[in-house]
Amino acid sequence: MEEGTYLSPRHSQGTNQADETARAPTRVEQTQTGEIRDLLDRLGDKWSLLVVELLGEGTHRFTELRREIDGISQRMLTLTLRHLERDGLVCRTVHPVVPPRVDYDLTPLGTTLLDAVAPLVAWTRDHRDEIARARAEYTSDANPREIPRPADRVGR
Repeated sequence: MEEGTYLSPRHSQGTNQADETARAPTRVEQTQTGEIRDLLDRLGDKWSLLVVELLGEGTHRFTELRREIDGISQRMLTLTLRHLERDGLVCRTVHPVVPPRVDYDLTPLGTTLLDAVAPLVAWTRDHRDEIARARAEYTSDANPREIPRPADRVGR
């Protein structure tokens, strides 16, 4: 232990539990709570919003979703649907027939999510060509934007 380091805390201002409960949490603190952060991570993943968008068109079977979402594996679709169901956004209905039939649909809560993200999805579709051009320009040899490494800097 370094000289001058105290073994017990010396700063006690703001540690009183009454002080902490009196202050309302900030928006950032609210967003960083486990449940909210977990849900935002889920909605920001590669597949969830695509699934929500497709289910916004109506009930789909698992195979229909897999066929319409290019590049998703069976396992990833299963996990995505399971998480969306756990969060109350998707309803899974198993029909007692042979072979088994499972349908997926948005819950009322899932529909409110679709209403909120539909403009974002539409914006992405409307501007995807512009974004692709900007990415190509950024990475092209004609316009390098690399940050120089320390060995590349002049005067060192």
